[in-house]
Amino acid sequence: MTVYIDPPAWPGHGRMWSHLVSDVSYDELHAFAALLGSPRRAFDGDHYDVPSTRYAEAVRLGAVEVGSKELVRRLTAAGLRRPKGRARPA
Repeated sequence: MTVYIDPPAWPGHGRMWSHLVSDVSYDELHAFAALLGSPRRAFDGDHYDVPSTRYAEAVRLGAVEVGSKELVRRLTAAGLRRPKGRARPA
C-alpha cells in the first residue's frame, strides 16, 4: 500500500490542509483514510483533504511525504487524477 500526502499548505475553514492520494486505487485510498479516521465527506473526487492536525498521524501510519507537484504527478501517472467538475467515483 502506498499513499502520499503533501504538506499542509492549503487554507480553508480556518485551518491548513493536506491532500492524501493513492497511486494504486481509490479502494486503497479509502481504506487508508478509514484507518486514519477521515470521514468519507473529506473525499474530494481523487483525494482526501486532511487537516494539519492529522498530518503527523497520516505519516506515522505510512503515508509518504511528498511535495504538492510530486503528489499530482504520481496521481496523474497512476491514471487516478480527476479534474474538478467530474463525477466522484464511488
